[in-house]
Amino acid sequence: MAAIKDLVVDCRHPASLARFWAAVLDDHAVAPYDEAALAQLRVQGITSPEDDPTVLLTGFPRIWFQLVPESKVVKNRMHLDLRTDDPTELDRLTSLGATITARRPDWVELTDPEGNEFCLFTDRWLGSVG
Repeated sequence: MAAIKDLVVDCRHPASLARFWAAVLDDHAVAPYDEAALAQLRVQGITSPEDDPTVLLTGFPRIWFQLVPESKVVKNRMHLDLRTDDPTELDRLTSLGATITARRPDWVELTDPEGNEFCLFTDRWLGSVG
């Protein structure tokens, strides 16, 4: 039987998208860079973690953000559904850079700063977001 090892997100700027999702998700953080990791980047000609082509978020599941040359052009075939009991969470997410794309009776559809879709559910305003 297989188990989830990592979730991988293709993106145009891994460092900034990783920071966005680290701020969104409880129990996730951008993995710290030790001297060995920085040395490995320098070997690749990368002088700053800001330009790292693969950035890791710790937590479960681990989430890797990896640089790809193409931009997102179609709807994701898979997305995250988030849940909160905090009625101010939608405002917090939009202040971080999320964009509301649709309001449904039971959830709000959003996109992250690179256009990847996700949904937010909460019992506090079920039925009142439309």
